[in-house]
Amino acid sequence: MKAARIALRSAAPLAATTTGGGGGIGRATSEVEHFARYSPSPLSIKQFLDFGSTNACERTSFSFLRHELPVRLANILKEIDLLPSPLLITPSVQLVKSWYVQSLMELVEFREKKPDDHKVLSDFIDAIVKVRNRHHDVVPTMAQGVLEYRDSSRMDPFTNQNIQYFLDRFYMSRISIRMLINQHTLIFDNSNSQGNPKHIGCIDPCCDVVDLVHDAFQSAQMLCDQYYFASPDLKLIQVNGKTAGQPLHIVYVPSHLFHMLFELFKNAMRATVEHQEKKPSLDPIEVTVVLGKEDLSIKISDRGGGVPLRKIESLFSYTYSTAPKPVMDSNNSTPLAGFGYGLPISRLYAKYFQGDLNLCSISGYGTDALIYLKALSTESVEKLPVFNKSACKHYQLAIEADDWCVPSKEPKNLSRQSAAA
Repeated sequence: MKAARIALRSAAPLAATTTGGGGGIGRATSEVEHFARYSPSPLSIKQFLDFGSTNACERTSFSFLRHELPVRLANILKEIDLLPSPLLITPSVQLVKSWYVQSLMELVEFREKKPDDHKVLSDFIDAIVKVRNRHHDVVPTMAQGVLEYRDSSRMDPFTNQNIQYFLDRFYMSRISIRMLINQHTLIFDNSNSQGNPKHIGCIDPCCDVVDLVHDAFQSAQMLCDQYYFASPDLKLIQVNGKTAGQPLHIVYVPSHLFHMLFELFKNAMRATVEHQEKKPSLDPIEVTVVLGKEDLSIKISDRGGGVPLRKIESLFSYTYSTAPKPVMDSNNSTPLAGFGYGLPISRLYAKYFQGDLNLCSISGYGTDALIYLKALSTESVEKLPVFNKSACKHYQLAIEADDWCVPSKEPKNLSRQSAAA
């Protein structure tokens, strides 16, 4: 909290300087209104791939991004202003908003500049790298804002629904903005040597899914061993239903899939270790990977005791976690669980290119987590939030009364009622 307030105080004058002082607020509002009139332009993985491999023209990419990035920033900025006032005024949310406004105004400076000027192209790369670095802590900072609001105000179902709706869209927008920035910098930034030579930007045209499963499992296993001094093993089954006997390769963003797998493995390992702490050995985590004609499906099965049906939807809520609230130490060690947004953001990564992530649990036994990805790059199209009248209605409509009987948490004591009669 203290750090957020200090950062906010330092960010405010910086934003004012960027936008030109007192009149800058009006100009920033005007630019947000201007770009929010446009809808984002979703791209498919095939378009990302074709552009980077055959038509890699930096001028074309610059011309697209100098408009598209402000459009995506402005669309989500309009939704930030629709948040409940007690949440909107928290230091953390105000800090995030100042970052977005500042980034938009810095990108607007390139609107009239000529794409034929090499210095302009170089300055643009510097600008979007600066935007990416500025937004590095957006997820935990926004999450901190929600916690501040939850601890200070009563979270009614209507408000909780709106916050869930907003955060899904806000974090999805952030994923898309980082995707555009990463593609441009990895392909055109000559000073950047971090990219894999076999990748087109951050996309792997021949992503080995089984290798990624092993990498994510080993990373989660190291973390599990660090916290519990024990971890389950991996049992893997792979099926190529498209071309029998061939490796399971798709066109995808490896970092996105790794994020999903790592989060699911962390959850599965924690559940297994805690549920089976009295057993002499831990049951393995079973993973089944299947490539079909349309989908790439990954099922992760554990024997960690499962989750009751009534809690399944809560697992995807940004205000819910089954672990104690983590305490970050000075070494910035990564806690195994506790923040409450690992699963919902993992589902957003799956949905970003038209996939999905679901849970199926048997209470008292274990949980199956299923990742679905599009097997065809032409069908893997960005899923982007758009600010329009339909979006506004979500923040205005209250939850209607249920037209089914809602049971009480505790069964009625009929004997007591009979005695009273």
